[in-house]
Amino acid sequence: MTRARVGSVRVVRHDGTMTDELSLPLDDGAVTATLTHATDPVAFVIVAHGAGAGKDHPFLVGFTEALATEGISSLRFNFPYMDAGRKFPDRAPAAVAVWHAVTRAGRELADGLPVWAAGKSFGGRMASMAVAEGMDVAGLVFLGYPLHAPGKPEKLRDEHLYGIDVPMLFVEGTNDPFAERPLLEGVLAKLPTATVDWIEGGGHSFEVKGNKRTPDVIGASLASSVAAVIRP
Repeated sequence: MTRARVGSVRVVRHDGTMTDELSLPLDDGAVTATLTHATDPVAFVIVAHGAGAGKDHPFLVGFTEALATEGISSLRFNFPYMDAGRKFPDRAPAAVAVWHAVTRAGRELADGLPVWAAGKSFGGRMASMAVAEGMDVAGLVFLGYPLHAPGKPEKLRDEHLYGIDVPMLFVEGTNDPFAERPLLEGVLAKLPTATVDWIEGGGHSFEVKGNKRTPDVIGASLASSVAAVIRP
């Protein structure tokens, strides 16, 4: 039993998807996480939530369960502020440190599989900052990268991205107020390892006006293109 399995509880869902509910150790505490098992997995992805919703938001549940059907196991986790019930995200240095700790635990659970880091908005940005300072992963997946705050395109959050040399997949809605398309395309043009999957009409959570879908269905709809990039 690894340290990452402290407090583990196995759950088999109605669709046959098997998950383990875990407690992952940090230097000064622990965070909760969910390990979703794929049958005969070929890769492993660690997934962080956005600023306003935790690991069990239907969007991330739908996304990771759909990844399992694509042969990719996943570990989605909460940042400490979410486990503590606080509204405001942890500051970047603390969130980046959590990414480092969770990735160490995830590498044990991956059992030799390639390990990718992914995140919704805030979670993906924190992953990229961790990679920029040396976190070792096979690649990054951004589910709506927050390039700038809405209405503040002059303040880009891009500087650290230029030091990253692993593959990066940006999954982005064309109507995302956190990433105006011309600005993001300008950033991507300077990132030789980056590719983008534009979701036509998609907002920051990939909702499309006039197309009513539940968050779990939206999350699941992104899994196939992500899996195509992650598979070795």
